[in-house]
Amino acid sequence: MKNEKSKNSVSNSNSGRIVVVVDRGWIFAGDATRKNGRILLNRAVNVVSWRSIGFDGMIENPLRNSVTLKVLNNPVDIPETSEIFSIPVEKNWGLE
Repeated sequence: MKNEKSKNSVSNSNSGRIVVVVDRGWIFAGDATRKNGRILLNRAVNVVSWRSIGFDGMIENPLRNSVTLKVLNNPVDIPETSEIFSIPVEKNWGLE
């Protein structure tokens, strides 16, 4: 299988933007600020679903047709205790 690189791939990511998986199945991405036990995500995106590519495929290229994202108009404020894990990604991950 050919390895498809995307302009949104994880490589070269020191932007402060993360994909964060939180309890109850929510997955968000955004420019993260951690403060006072909270994770604030600006330029937030909700990962609604993906199919046939696995989680790593979604991280590698979120703009594939098999990935459904919803750009959010407001920041997302998450308690750090709800975080299961996070992955650093490129500065415009999930945005066109």
